[in-house]
Amino acid sequence: MPDSGDHIAISAPTVFDGERFLTDHCVIVRQQTVAQLLPLVDLPSGMPTLALENGTLAPGLVDLQVNGGGDILFNNAPCETSLATMLAAHRATGTTSMLPTLISDTREQGEHAVLAVRTARAGGNHGILGIHLEGPFFEPARRGAHRADLLRQPEAADISWLCSLQDSLQGMATLVTLAPEHCQAGQIRRLSEHGILVCAGHSNASHEQMLAALAEGLQGVTHLFNAMSQMTGRAPGIVGTALEQDALWAGIIADGHHVHPTNIRHAFRSKPKGRLVLVSDAMATVGGKLGAFTLYNEEITESGGKLVNADGALAGSAIGMIDAVRYAHSTVALPLDECLRMASLYPAAILGLDDQLGRIAPGYRADLVHFDPQFKVHNTWLAGQHSEHS
Repeated sequence: MPDSGDHIAISAPTVFDGERFLTDHCVIVRQQTVAQLLPLVDLPSGMPTLALENGTLAPGLVDLQVNGGGDILFNNAPCETSLATMLAAHRATGTTSMLPTLISDTREQGEHAVLAVRTARAGGNHGILGIHLEGPFFEPARRGAHRADLLRQPEAADISWLCSLQDSLQGMATLVTLAPEHCQAGQIRRLSEHGILVCAGHSNASHEQMLAALAEGLQGVTHLFNAMSQMTGRAPGIVGTALEQDALWAGIIADGHHVHPTNIRHAFRSKPKGRLVLVSDAMATVGGKLGAFTLYNEEITESGGKLVNADGALAGSAIGMIDAVRYAHSTVALPLDECLRMASLYPAAILGLDDQLGRIAPGYRADLVHFDPQFKVHNTWLAGQHSEHS
């Protein structure tokens, strides 16, 4: 196949530009950028062309929660090489950009993870958009697979370190998931003022505690419905608050194990467009060959498409983003255009990158995914660089 070179036209029977499905169109890519989107009949003669014979060409998918891939768990090896392996594994599932996610661990591992992200991006890995620090400031009763002895309340030194990350990561995104009920007054506000995207998760926060956190700058909810206080008749909990408050965005794991299809539909109908996004919460098995890995020296195994620890607790997911799109469309019955936006444009917007990612339009980065009617990914482009997936 032709590579991106200086310029190339990529045609497909269907092109989803982030807003509409277009038939018999082509995308002209020059180096790292989309130069034009135009009808195939208007393609300039003599331009090198890659004609995709079937399927859909869409914006590359953006995943805000990636714990691992390619048999690598980020916690176990927080280095630049791990990030390259993880991203390569996830490209086969349509993901061209991601937030590598470090689950609850020591400060030392957190510092290694931040350094890995900074080094990877400085080395030209355009698919690494920043970091997601999921923990360790959690409610032990909602810890899931996070190790209990690592969980603690945030201290002043922790907040100062987190606030420093915008400088050390040179403006890349920093997303922090924490339990708001374990934060002191003003801590979430300080993080927000320093550009940190703060989300609630692994938490028993009440409706009132969530509203207080929202007033300080809380922006989202991590893996809605999972590891959080539920909605009951007299206590909205995190779930009820997230569904009610339009300002809060929510990530959701659409894998057939974490959230019932009916609840995904409830969330879809409750949240304004752009405020519900698909995440994979993927672990090391995605794109790997082993079917198992260690987390905190405990074996996590894949069984029936889900990952569990020795206690039977869910331990992340075994899906990539195209799997989430397929499930949300084919099983949950959400419109395909919204499923694709929930996996590309909307997460890009949460990171403030929707002027660069999530659309196929002139000036946008040439991040593209080509998949067939069965949602199998055949090709991806990351900043114009092509990979073919068998």
